[in-house]
Amino acid sequence: MSLGGDGGYGGDYDYEGHDDGRTRGTASGGHLTRTRLPEGDEDPYGPPRRGPGRAVKPSRNLITVIGVVVLLLAAIAFVNRGGQSDGGSSDADSGGTNADAQPTAPTGTRPVTGKNGTTGIASGFPKSQQGAQSAAANYAVALGSADMLNREQRHEMVPQIFTATAAAPLQTRLDKAYSANALEKIGLDANGKAPEGMTYISRTAPLGTKISKYASTAATVEVWCTGVFGTAGEGSKNPVTNDWFTMTLKLRWVDNDWKAASFSQKSGPAPVNSDNTASTADEIAKAVEQYGGFTYAR
Repeated sequence: MSLGGDGGYGGDYDYEGHDDGRTRGTASGGHLTRTRLPEGDEDPYGPPRRGPGRAVKPSRNLITVIGVVVLLLAAIAFVNRGGQSDGGSSDADSGGTNADAQPTAPTGTRPVTGKNGTTGIASGFPKSQQGAQSAAANYAVALGSADMLNREQRHEMVPQIFTATAAAPLQTRLDKAYSANALEKIGLDANGKAPEGMTYISRTAPLGTKISKYASTAATVEVWCTGVFGTAGEGSKNPVTNDWFTMTLKLRWVDNDWKAASFSQKSGPAPVNSDNTASTADEIAKAVEQYGGFTYAR
């Protein structure tokens, strides 16, 4: 057996069986002959045939795989730390504003248990950044609800959301904005109710909050929201659609709670609409009746 020309076991065998007195494997003139056997005629007593470039050590592949796994585990561990310091405390616990932190990551702080009157608006928020964000999220839900279109309910809700200084002038502006003429244009009566057999829907769901400014007695919080609004029912001229918007609330620490001094709203950020099939008006109306809202907390 001789090594193949490629330096590996090329399968070249000196296997010329002549019986003329010459040395086995030699031709006339003393030259060695080389005969390549067909692929299927391997010597059963010879080494296994391996093509060129296949002699890769398994241990090298194993080491590479282990190295990649170790790097992945290290990266996951780093991400899960969530920007914690060496002492294990995070910005959410200390009230800091780290631009790299996740503004709406869970903090483990228990949500508030207080409620205002019959409206169910949460109250008793802690004097912290978390408390301000929780207050802003809950107030955004209330301001985007269908109850705001009813004059009696609105007059009960506004003082629970806003400071005493801001509530009175805001009530006047909202009464003008939700006048009987304005409500009629969206198919509602003077009390903000839909015609018989129809249901007016307006529900807001915060997706996240962000502190823009913060001091011990004042905070500006942006609340990214989605929501549904419109009238559900056969023949509705104002069908229920979805919306995406950001509400900004300026808060003040008053009477041991966060209250809004003002608010504003702008459209977006909005994702690309999916291709989900729209539900029937009856399904939408029942969903609003069957699924309750949440108390939001950081």
